Amino acid sequence: MTLAALPLFHNIAGQPVIVLGSGEAAAAKRRLVERAGGIPAHEAAEARLAFVAPDPGELAPEAAVARLRARGILVNCVDRPDLCDFTTPAILDRSPVLLAIGTGGASAGLAKALRLRLEQLLPARLGALASALAGARGVMRQRWPDAGDRRRALDVALEAGGALDPLVEGGEGRIDAWLADAEASPGGCIEILLTSNDPEDLTLRQARLLGSADIVAYEADVAAEVLARARADAVRVELAPGATVPDSEGLVIVVRQNRS
Repeated sequence: MTLAALPLFHNIAGQPVIVLGSGEAAAAKRRLVERAGGIPAHEAAEARLAFVAPDPGELAPEAAVARLRARGILVNCVDRPDLCDFTTPAILDRSPVLLAIGTGGASAGLAKALRLRLEQLLPARLGALASALAGARGVMRQRWPDAGDRRRALDVALEAGGALDPLVEGGEGRIDAWLADAEASPGGCIEILLTSNDPEDLTLRQARLLGSADIVAYEADVAAEVLARARADAVRVELAPGATVPDSEGLVIVVRQNRS
């Protein structure tokens, strides 16, 4: 699985962002910049980002985009994905939780529709849970000094039906009780037998295990699309025929094709 773009959150608080244009599209970009704490500017020597939003009927924006790129500035040109170094996603704001939904410029309408669906699913106080977890970081480190134990305990708490299920309102009020009773999930080795190389055929349990693994040991015929469902920072180990599974104090997930 290959990403068409690298999703990033760019901190522009207090920074100038160039916005060129005078119509509604330009006004919308200025509001977007201000909402993120940036300072819309027509020209600024220290700017790192720029939006070009020409009004209908104005001259083609290629010259403005080329001029800005020559200064090393990343440019977004409204309705011209071929002239964009970055695109702006539909944003679901549960600060400090932000969900960004992008289509690579293919359809802003689709991104908006998905955002509206997710608005109905995610609790309004989801950000309060994130802030409370940040405040409990020191206590969690004391409770589980090992980073792997800490991560696995939190994975269990945040899964569906868990003590801190993020889709259930009021999670921020349950953190103290969770810290008093929770235990880290054990490490060990668990085997996943695939029915196909289609990641959509993974069961919920298999997907959860891949997302929690410290080490993913896999056979050569396991598709990259399946392995992409694992944590990006999980160690990958290809298993040669007859090879033993590596020892680890963490959670090792062995992925094989079911040949029975």
